[in-house]
Amino acid sequence: MKFASRTFPLCLAAAALVFACAVPLLASPLATESQAALPYDVQQLIVVDYQQMINSNVAMQLQKRVLPPDLKRLQDALQTSGIDVAQSVDQLAFASYRMPKSEGVSIVGIASGQFPTTDILANFKKKKIKGTKVRNSMIYPMGSSGMSVVFPNQTTMIFGSLESVKASLDARDSISPSFLTNNEMQNLIPPTQNEAVWSILDSKGTRTMMQSVMGGAAAQVADFSAVQKRLLGSRYTMDFEHGVKFNLDVMTPDVISAATMSSVLSAAALYKKMGATPAEKTAIDDTNITSTGSTLEVHVSASDNDFATLLQSSLFQSVVH
Repeated sequence: MKFASRTFPLCLAAAALVFACAVPLLASPLATESQAALPYDVQQLIVVDYQQMINSNVAMQLQKRVLPPDLKRLQDALQTSGIDVAQSVDQLAFASYRMPKSEGVSIVGIASGQFPTTDILANFKKKKIKGTKVRNSMIYPMGSSGMSVVFPNQTTMIFGSLESVKASLDARDSISPSFLTNNEMQNLIPPTQNEAVWSILDSKGTRTMMQSVMGGAAAQVADFSAVQKRLLGSRYTMDFEHGVKFNLDVMTPDVISAATMSSVLSAAALYKKMGATPAEKTAIDDTNITSTGSTLEVHVSASDNDFATLLQSSLFQSVVH
């Protein structure tokens, strides 16, 4: 398989991840205790099998190129906090959520694994790092990053800005509603969660993602402006165990909307063919876009080499920036 035979769908995969990141380990579902520590109004949730990601060169390249700045700050703070991330972290979850009485969005990270909390807290004490007490929890600053961290137990670490960590503790302690009670987003969680990356987006995030995917084709394709208003939410998964596999489901209210969105996305692909190279035209022809019931579906797979080449391409850069 040539690189060009998968260009169009892999750019779609990259756009989704933006809105959004030895033998690989299988990812596990996001634990109930982690979900309970997320504020209610989540706009996007990204869950990463960290061990599978760090064991895939192409996955790490993708992460470096498309990780949004706020998520990169969280990850960088985690890496420089003195915690052995590769040894301690099994799973990372990043949630962007709308703050109450505000138009803004904040981000909080939750890491799951086995953390030597006794040693970590002793090191904080040795360095005379003072924490902020919130009820029975102590929040500590993570060096000079401006980020903070709290360990609810030996298997969970919550990190982010001081405000977002406090909001997370408020959700966990039932001071404010938690993500567990957000039925709309709960229904979007993939039935199986064995992939290296899975993510869910609310209706607004989904519309933004699809607008990015459509690009200049949005104004040229009939029905897009109408049908995008009917998008209810989406989820995608990426797996790096045998090449790169990407699956996207976009939820709509009915069969007609899903079929229309499938036609719209297919029309956008045809529009892109007008200025495409012969190789890119082959890529568009090989894109698998369909609908099942009220769901738009996109499926793609590629070898590591194909995807690594895509990361260097100008077409990829035009999608993710």
